[in-house]
Amino acid sequence: MRRNTPQIVLVAISIMICTALHAQKTVTISTKALRDKIAGGWAGKMIGVTYGAPSEFHFLQAVNNDSIKWSPADIKGSVWQDDLYVQLTFLMAMDQYGIDAPAVKFQEMLAKAGYPLWCANMQARKNYFDGIYPPASGSPEYSFRADDIDFQIEADYIGFMNPGMPGNVVKMAGKIGHIMNYGDGVYGGIFLGALYSAAYFENNIPQVIQKALQAIPANSDYARIIKDVIKLHAHYPDSWQTAWKELDNKWGDVDISGAGHPFNIDAKINGAYIVMGLLYGGGDVNKTMEITTRCGQDSDCNPSSALAVIGLIKGFSQMPAAMQEGVKQVGDSIFINTTYSFNSAVEQTYQYAIKLIIANGGKIVNDQITIPQQAFVAAKAEDAFPKVVFDKSVTVFTKSDWIYTGHWEVYKQKSWDGKSETPQAMVSSTAGDTASYTFTGTGISLMGNWVKDGGRADVYLDGMFFRTIDTYYNYSNQEHRDVSIWHIFQLPFGIHTVRVVAKGEKNPTSAGTNVYITRAISFQTGPKKSDTWRFTFE
Repeated sequence: MRRNTPQIVLVAISIMICTALHAQKTVTISTKALRDKIAGGWAGKMIGVTYGAPSEFHFLQAVNNDSIKWSPADIKGSVWQDDLYVQLTFLMAMDQYGIDAPAVKFQEMLAKAGYPLWCANMQARKNYFDGIYPPASGSPEYSFRADDIDFQIEADYIGFMNPGMPGNVVKMAGKIGHIMNYGDGVYGGIFLGALYSAAYFENNIPQVIQKALQAIPANSDYARIIKDVIKLHAHYPDSWQTAWKELDNKWGDVDISGAGHPFNIDAKINGAYIVMGLLYGGGDVNKTMEITTRCGQDSDCNPSSALAVIGLIKGFSQMPAAMQEGVKQVGDSIFINTTYSFNSAVEQTYQYAIKLIIANGGKIVNDQITIPQQAFVAAKAEDAFPKVVFDKSVTVFTKSDWIYTGHWEVYKQKSWDGKSETPQAMVSSTAGDTASYTFTGTGISLMGNWVKDGGRADVYLDGMFFRTIDTYYNYSNQEHRDVSIWHIFQLPFGIHTVRVVAKGEKNPTSAGTNVYITRAISFQTGPKKSDTWRFTFE
């Protein structure tokens, strides 16, 4: 058969051209630079968290205009900060069980660590001991704190070990993030991880932020608030305080777990403050750290994250000399209840980065690392609390709203100095005692105490048994008061009654069978303020 040689040649050339056009792009970095940038990221976490720690949650929906006193010697305090020790526990889980270990192994090590926990991490620990494992442990069904900041402040290690590999970030963060968070709470960690992944090879901060946004759903509230910060920065390039005020007017009261209170531990608003510090800081270490801190709310976590981005862009060797020295002074100090120091965390993160790079098609030749760049693909869409809006909070002492049967008594909490007592909860330890609350709305959270003498109770909704709850908590010598002991959302709008029935039973390790209730927070379904608010220039 006669061959049409010219035609074959043209086809071959076309195939070669198409192959070349679609070939995966690569980036290169030296082994020295990779280690230096990882060190810069970890150092930024340590520096930023100690800089902002004295003002943590002292400025709620208010700008911090106070003087800030900090010196590099303060960096030693980072060994006691959850921004560092939680994710170092996750590194330890990788060391023991492997990079691809199931999420429950990470949750187990978090739950059994000897350090204190709060917010969504606290709930993840409680869920573990109650037999609730990932991804359910971070879901809105079992966590009132699904949108909290926790994963956002402890996903750094994932970004540090995935240079130019945002796809890996989304995969790894999706698994770990659902231990304690869901929806926007998980997106906070993914966004931060993607910031680091991009910052290895891009020093233009606005571009780094735009790239990281591609890792989360574009229509999520988290993406929307970051885009709002970008918009505000463009309109008010010389006044971050004006931009902050506009942002607060729109987003300042979106926190679910802190509903009805200016305290805001929500990942979104705190993530927005990170981006505000990055944009207005313009790459300057001190300016970035100061602005992020002055935005308020979780003002140690936010500068910690912002400065980690700057530290990774610059590398440890290009950080201010005094800061470098402050980190070096505590370089071998062990973070509490972990096996890691700064120096060992840098080295192990570097080793994991190399493993991940090679596993994803990269190679090392003569101390030069070539990394196939991964595309930014958004995580799957999910929303913990769609259209949930705070209605009101009613204490258990409002007799017109609560009905008690049996032996309920007023529990009085002593002041720190033991000189006074304040009514804090209603408490019962007797089987069959009931407390009922009727509300109009679509959601509710019963607040109470998780304590060392906490007991069990059955919860009924509109006359139907819903779930047995256990209010015992005495892990790492911690107790928690006025936390959500049971909640539900997405009910049909109307009148609903919640009834708590003490069981007179307890966890074998509990010191008692007491059930404490402090208040009820009710919610409605409807548009949030952030859905309808317009900036003054729009």
